[in-house]
Amino acid sequence: MKYSKLFGKTVKDAPHDADSPNARLLTQAGFINQLMAGVYTYMPMGLRVLNKVKDIVRDEMDALGASEVFMPALTPKEAWEKTNRWDKIDVLFKLEGHGGKEYALGSTHEEIVTPLVKQYATSYKDFPVSVYQIQDKFRNEPRAKSGLLRGREFSMKDLYSFHLDEQDFLDFYEKSKGAYLNVFKRCGLNAKIVEASGGDFTEKNSHEFQVPTENGEDMVFYCDCGFAQNKEIASVKEGDTCPGCSKGIIKSEKAIEVGNIFPLEDRFSKDLNFKVQGADGEMVNVIMGCYGIGPSRVMGSIVEVHHDDKGMLWPKSVAPFHVYLASLSSKDEDLQSRIDEVATSLHDDLEAAGVEVLWDERDTRPGEKFADADLIGLPLRLVVSEKTLAENSIEWKERHEDDARLVSLDDIVEQAEQWLEAPERLTSH
Repeated sequence: MKYSKLFGKTVKDAPHDADSPNARLLTQAGFINQLMAGVYTYMPMGLRVLNKVKDIVRDEMDALGASEVFMPALTPKEAWEKTNRWDKIDVLFKLEGHGGKEYALGSTHEEIVTPLVKQYATSYKDFPVSVYQIQDKFRNEPRAKSGLLRGREFSMKDLYSFHLDEQDFLDFYEKSKGAYLNVFKRCGLNAKIVEASGGDFTEKNSHEFQVPTENGEDMVFYCDCGFAQNKEIASVKEGDTCPGCSKGIIKSEKAIEVGNIFPLEDRFSKDLNFKVQGADGEMVNVIMGCYGIGPSRVMGSIVEVHHDDKGMLWPKSVAPFHVYLASLSSKDEDLQSRIDEVATSLHDDLEAAGVEVLWDERDTRPGEKFADADLIGLPLRLVVSEKTLAENSIEWKERHEDDARLVSLDDIVEQAEQWLEAPERLTSH
């Protein structure tokens, strides 16, 4: 991809209401464009990141054995009345259609998925069932803030599981924890599993997945043994002896919630009359669980964790492109022709090898190109210039490193392939 052909460019100034690193940097780098508070257009590079996060989520949900569906976002009032939530969900967007019929834009989909599964899972032989979707959700947040972290329209992966006995549910619930940790690790996030409130659904604890960062909205109390609780339900404070291992000391840190899982028990199956005859002939209420990850929130969280004073530092797994290729101008026409020839060949060879390239071929100053490269934050910057070609080389600089080095033209593609396959070496900022 040539930078000059890319829709959406970098801008110098951040929006006046950019109250977090992800809001500021994603906007300045041309990844997102704010339509109104909590609602964004994803520009080409931002959409590439979002889709890569979704692909990782989809991989892990499929590996978990769940089937992907896509349910309507426009939902009838009657569905919410059956569960007594029409007037209880304060962030529900409500609207009136033709003939005075009332609807809601989906903020969650228990009311829709439960009757759907009820139509198809009619025998104990059909269980367990797990379905998920990746869809935009709508929540009338009183104060949308922090860029992609708290929006009014946002991307959500919601998974729902259905079981006929408690042990089967618990087995799936534990497997989902591993799948979630895999998602976050692949996205460059070091998430903790944290106990949290079960809310209105259950007296049991739910579990959140929290990513430590100084800009986090939540406070987590934890021990190195793996014990962790959200501040809302914490039975400990910083400095206490950990009740989980009886020897570790409780610490605290700010964090961003990037996912959550809930034991719904039979809260919705009761209201929606979802019963199935078990193998013993007895009718039982179906046990449910729900499991959420916000791909857009994950995208914002990656920026919150991985950035510096120059811009973003994308992990290779979700970067919009792997390489920022900058070709610098020369006043000598023959040398300029040589620079263009080498850059074109390198772009094409890298793309053919599976290395995604954003080629900045603009006739602008080197400093402007390097500043854009740092702001956009692609993992690897390669520079073709009069100076590098004098050494028959390309300048190589990884975004998280301070120093650049020269790599010979003969070796550059092979080294880039090896670099792409190598384990990630990211540090949080």
